[in-house]
Amino acid sequence: MGSCKTRGSPRIQRLCPYDCVSFVTGVFSEIHLLQIQFMTCTNNVTELVIAGLFQDPEMQKVCFVLFLSMYLATVVGNGLIIVTVSVSKSLHSPMYFFLGCLSLVEICYSSSVVPKFITDLLAKVKTISLKGCLSQIFFFHFFAVTEIILLVVMAYDRYVAICKPLHYMNIMSCQLCHMLVAGSWLGGFIHSIIQVLITIPLPFCGPKVIDHYFCDLHPLFKLACKDTFVEGGIVLVNSGLISLFSLTILVSSYTIILFSLRKRSAEGRRKALSTCASHITVVILFFGPAIFIYMRPSSTFTGDKLVAVFYTVITPMLNPIIYTLRNAEVKVAMRKLWGKKENSGMGQ
Repeated sequence: MGSCKTRGSPRIQRLCPYDCVSFVTGVFSEIHLLQIQFMTCTNNVTELVIAGLFQDPEMQKVCFVLFLSMYLATVVGNGLIIVTVSVSKSLHSPMYFFLGCLSLVEICYSSSVVPKFITDLLAKVKTISLKGCLSQIFFFHFFAVTEIILLVVMAYDRYVAICKPLHYMNIMSCQLCHMLVAGSWLGGFIHSIIQVLITIPLPFCGPKVIDHYFCDLHPLFKLACKDTFVEGGIVLVNSGLISLFSLTILVSSYTIILFSLRKRSAEGRRKALSTCASHITVVILFFGPAIFIYMRPSSTFTGDKLVAVFYTVITPMLNPIIYTLRNAEVKVAMRKLWGKKENSGMGQ
């Protein structure tokens, strides 16, 4: 049998068909082995470690007491508003219906992050499963966007009440109010499911320490074993469109309201502005930190954690205080509610 003759370099000329087949087979075997190793590597993270807010044990104990008190105040304050709006007949209007719904969302929103955060303050090693992390991301964004849309709905309610007072009850019917609230929950769900669906396919093969005190998208993206520029862009567009659209409606509503108030008397302007001041304050407190975090590229600023504390812990606690202190009807209704309870207790 003659030797294998090919043109080219001497090294190639020495390869016969059997050697060529062996070489190609070996290359494909190596590629297949690398693929198996990569697939195994991408699926080897099932538990994540949360870095936390502070590393000093004494500071963590102080934060535990402080943030536990704030969380309890959030639940009690918002819960009291829900009960007051539900029981008091004087508050059975669209504005207070939306306020009660907002308080419910505030409790859920804070509860998606704070209880885990508080318990981690007393733990030496702060861990969370990857599935638990994705669940926290889903519920956190779900309730956050639901709150954003509810704030827009409340701004529209104030616009109709002030600019079209004669048609207010016809426009803001019970059916429309329920549809607007249901739409806010649906919008939050759609936004959140998109965020989670683009995160689930990401490969995580280490490191597994999240540089935050709870699971969020940008800190989790940094742990992925691939470039997350596209995913980060989708998150930025998704969050940015909702924020910009909501802010546009909010600013437009209150601009129209302010122009319409020029025709009112001083007393009329004072009453109208008093009902809007609480809402504007809550909008600023919520949108300011959220825009700082989500409407810019991912960063490593340590200040991001402190900003996140503001909108996950402090703002939900402040909302009941803001609405009750600046709203005489809510304060009167709360006094009547507590007065009834005291009288019923004395009667027993």
